[in-house]
Amino acid sequence: MALNEAEPIEVTTDFYQLYLKEQQKVFHLQNELQIALSQSQMYARELSNIYQHSKRKRKQLADTNKQLVKYASDLRITFSSLKKAHNELQEAYRDTIFRLVLASEYKDKDTGNHISRISRYSSLLAKKLNLPETESSNISLAAPMHDVGKIGIPDHIILKKGILNEEEFSIIKTHTTIGAAILDNSKSAILQMAHTIALSHHEHWNGNGYPQGLQKDQIPLVARIVSLADTFDALTTSRPYKSPYPLDVTCKIISRERERQFDPCITDIFLENIDEFVAIKNEVDCRNNEENDSEFYLSERDKASF
Repeated sequence: MALNEAEPIEVTTDFYQLYLKEQQKVFHLQNELQIALSQSQMYARELSNIYQHSKRKRKQLADTNKQLVKYASDLRITFSSLKKAHNELQEAYRDTIFRLVLASEYKDKDTGNHISRISRYSSLLAKKLNLPETESSNISLAAPMHDVGKIGIPDHIILKKGILNEEEFSIIKTHTTIGAAILDNSKSAILQMAHTIALSHHEHWNGNGYPQGLQKDQIPLVARIVSLADTFDALTTSRPYKSPYPLDVTCKIISRERERQFDPCITDIFLENIDEFVAIKNEVDCRNNEENDSEFYLSERDKASF
């Protein structure tokens, strides 16, 4: 063997294979780290976008909230103004009704008190009959217009102290249709109710009333209510043809007219709550310093049927 020839170094197969495996592991780890890094960067960008979006939304929400607070404040101011305007309109409406009734009954010194009493009697009866609050409120405004048609009746008939003759009675009965004509064709719920009352408040439960001879439930409920309220007021106050009647006589007359002139159900409710109606009368009369010192006597009209 020559001295310059080197012998090859042998690398064991096991060591080389181990090296290759380790290299592969390192390669796989690097790939996984690269993937994880890419995903982390992507997540970071998404989180940043979400944060920026949330930040914008929070600002928008804050701006919206400020706007809503402003709107709420504006609404409160607007509602307050509308409520004030509504109250002023209602007051003007009541005043117009009051003046309309005054015009129709200006000859009667008790007209102002009569309006107040009829309004409150009718409203109380409506409530006792469990009518909706809207109807109870409307009838308080509509009821005082029941005799508005008397504006078309001559003074000598309205103010006559004795019994009306047949011709005079025929004329005074027309105040129902005159009043209905005055109040007809209105879009107002109150004036529509007043039209019904003006036309039908002299109808009788037994069909002997006027102008249409309606009976029982054919007569509108609001007219039946006002019929009794108006009669109670007429009996307990002075009229050109009579002095005020005592309460016991008044109740006796009304009770007698149950199922004749008046709805029996309304009559019963009225008599069961008579103290409340008397309290209204006393309050109104006291407030307006009304005195009734005249001696009681039955009118000729009532003598004929009492």
